[in-house]
Amino acid sequence: MKSVKLAFYARLALILHALILSLLLMHLGKTVIIPLFFALLISFALLPVCRQLEKWGLHRGLAAAICVLLFVVLIGSFIDILSHQIVNFTHNLPELQKRFSESLTDIRQWLLNTYHIDYQQQTDYLKKSTSGLQSTAMSSLGATFIGFAEVFILTIFFLIFTFFMLYHRRLFKRFVVALFPQDELPKVEEVLNSARRMINRYIIGLLTEMFILIILLLSTLAILGIKYALLISVIAALLNVIPYLGIYTAMAISMFITFANGEPSQAVTVGIVFIVAHFLDANVILPRVVGGNVKLNPLITIIAVLTGKLVWGIPGMFLFIPLAAIIRIISEKVESLQPWAILMGEEK
Repeated sequence: MKSVKLAFYARLALILHALILSLLLMHLGKTVIIPLFFALLISFALLPVCRQLEKWGLHRGLAAAICVLLFVVLIGSFIDILSHQIVNFTHNLPELQKRFSESLTDIRQWLLNTYHIDYQQQTDYLKKSTSGLQSTAMSSLGATFIGFAEVFILTIFFLIFTFFMLYHRRLFKRFVVALFPQDELPKVEEVLNSARRMINRYIIGLLTEMFILIILLLSTLAILGIKYALLISVIAALLNVIPYLGIYTAMAISMFITFANGEPSQAVTVGIVFIVAHFLDANVILPRVVGGNVKLNPLITIIAVLTGKLVWGIPGMFLFIPLAAIIRIISEKVESLQPWAILMGEEK
């Protein structure tokens, strides 16, 4: 059967239609797709451990279950350490309330001296501004409870998906291979292996980068005598997985925590430490530890982060980076899509 070659504008229109439809379906099905994609990434990271357990004679199902259990223990230990730090921070809430009351008094005095707005006018303005705050807070509390329940349920499904992806990995591979004609199998195998290696190196490199960043910030802040240095370092490492945006969000949160428990000069010091740490991370740690595993240029990375936020919310800001890298790998191997691989890749 003779293939029909379409004009460029027709191919571009079809690609854009397919892209928009795919993003719409991903948004509508995010309740299922997000835990599935998370499970895919984690299963790739756990695959070497699972294979080693199978080489030692364990049944594939038992090996997959042990890998999932090890992952749960690792994440549980991390959450336990973080929760202890948060509990210690909440013990200082009365002091925090006192400090902000003093700051509010200083601001009101400044408004009185500078703009001649007396206390009664300021109080009336605050009452108007916060008239609907109570109802908003109640609705936010309900939404927060529903959100936690949803996250808990999705976590259960994520662990189930991870187990079955490890257990049925050969079945999934045979399914993908069966979708293509025989003469395309070498190219399909190459794409699958490249995607698996890229995701595996990316996740391991990202975890290594997080560990190095925690040690770097923790040691620096501890030397400077900053309270809750461990909490600040962990928050920074977690948010740093969101490129370009996460580190500045972590800096703002860390400066707030430091200001609540120390002097304003210490909060400024924390900001300076974060700027230096971000410079080292972006120019030394990230290129050498994570390297060019995803091989996306900065523009496409930012677009992927923002598109992920639009389609999947906060999880999408992290998940769309390896997804974009997989699309780039596929585009490199498909002749008609190679221009898009050039657009998404790094400049040589």
